Amino acid sequence: MDRDRLKKSLEGCYITVPTMFRDPDLEVDTGAIRRHVKFLLSRGINAENAVLLAGGAAGDFSTLTFDERKAVAEAVVAEANGRVPVAMGAQTTSTRELQRLAKTAKEVGCSFIQVSCPFYFTHTEGDFYEYVVAAAEAADIGIIVYNTFWTSAGISFGMVDKLSEIPNVVGLKWATPRTDAMEFESAVSHFAEKLTIIDNNLLFTMSHMMGARAFEVHLCNYWPEWGIKLLDRLNARDYPEVQRMMVKEAMPFYHLWVEIEKGFTSGDGYLDKLCMELVGLDSSRCRPPTRDVRPLYKEKARQMMIASGVPGVK
Repeated sequence: MDRDRLKKSLEGCYITVPTMFRDPDLEVDTGAIRRHVKFLLSRGINAENAVLLAGGAAGDFSTLTFDERKAVAEAVVAEANGRVPVAMGAQTTSTRELQRLAKTAKEVGCSFIQVSCPFYFTHTEGDFYEYVVAAAEAADIGIIVYNTFWTSAGISFGMVDKLSEIPNVVGLKWATPRTDAMEFESAVSHFAEKLTIIDNNLLFTMSHMMGARAFEVHLCNYWPEWGIKLLDRLNARDYPEVQRMMVKEAMPFYHLWVEIEKGFTSGDGYLDKLCMELVGLDSSRCRPPTRDVRPLYKEKARQMMIASGVPGVK
């Protein structure tokens, strides 16, 4: 495994591809998933500016069977056809299943797996370390460590340091609670040369200044050009323009997401899909228990997108 090459290929927009389902039976619609990847590629997404995540949280991994997770990854890899790297979501509560996911991701052509501390039980950092080691031993594939502190034990600075010594670990998808201890800044500034940092905290200006080179960008699913411009402005160190983009064009999306999360349903990917529908793309609801947001929030999402300057809103 060429660790430096994998680290470099992880830079850019980190785009979680939503998993589309058929109405009304909610079976996985791999054709719609492939059409979405084709759309992203047609609008400028490529190996120089992005990585696609198949079957992540916004890809409904928690409602998919193992075989469905494999089918989703196969669909994304097939349509990407080497033109953009693909990561496979590998979150699970079972080390044995994690090993299967790692092997499967490698077999279908993914470059990376995304791994979080197992949820439900409050596992120790020692548990998590052995869990990641098991994935590394199962397949010769890049590993992205994802700090999902809101669902499981948070990863300490010391554990990141230890995990970064595992050759397969090439990326850190990083978010932390905001405290005076500045945990986010501490890890980004310290590990940016050792790992590719994926900013999952929407602190793009600050994280880029400290060495982060990848950014979780939900807007790319319905506005790929926005993510490409974001990278261009970050690389030019035009930080005032980046902040304007975040406040005027990205923040309304996240405000609506929080409104839905607090007042109606929880999950991930449902607002991406609604926005995709509003620019004429394939879409669907998420599987239950996440409820269908479209009847209540379609018009509000439309107005949000128009006010944010999204092109092609229908």
